[in-house]
Amino acid sequence: MQSWKDLPLNEPVAPWKYNPAAWSQRVPVAVLAAVGFLIAAYMGLYQWELIDSVWDPFFSGEDGNNGTESVLTSNTSHQMYRWFRIPDASFGAVAYLGDAIFGMAGSTRRWQTRPWMVILFGIDVIPLGIVSIILVVLQGVVVHSWCFLCLVTAVISVILIMLAYDEVWSCCLYLHRVWRKSKSLSVLWHTFWGRPSEVAYEAGEELIAEAKAKAKASA
Repeated sequence: MQSWKDLPLNEPVAPWKYNPAAWSQRVPVAVLAAVGFLIAAYMGLYQWELIDSVWDPFFSGEDGNNGTESVLTSNTSHQMYRWFRIPDASFGAVAYLGDAIFGMAGSTRRWQTRPWMVILFGIDVIPLGIVSIILVVLQGVVVHSWCFLCLVTAVISVILIMLAYDEVWSCCLYLHRVWRKSKSLSVLWHTFWGRPSEVAYEAGEELIAEAKAKAKASA
């Protein structure tokens, strides 16, 4: 097996009955991530003091500002800036931009041909999405104010996790299958970087066969 170029791109892959890397799966991720990026960048502009105010239609803060402004200028937000040297909203904007870029990069068989890309995509979407949700919880518990735009981005993060985890899971299952068949860290490492081998090809075909069998059984 010298190349991935002749492989069919739109095959289903276990444990699902569909292809989790299909464009129909990934385009919504990229669109939602782009919306999250725009919202987070807008809040980041306020934290950088490049705009004078931010919009919040529902909440008010204890300091006389609206809820979004109160959260973005809270002690918790300032502490995060001291840790990371970048406002938390701007950090979120970078993460959402990464979600959009990694969501659109690669073919519809990248779970096998570019595992490193799918793993980076998963790291960007899932752990950082969980951090976003935790920060929203801190608003009420620590800051005692609620930020409407932060709640919107937290909902986006939850949806992104739901949309992205299936491809990441299939990719991890594929790498585990390669390891189980080869018992070789070298083979696993080369597979992670998308280098073809007989073991990698066989592992991928097995997952595709299992997905087709599952779809046929439920038809």
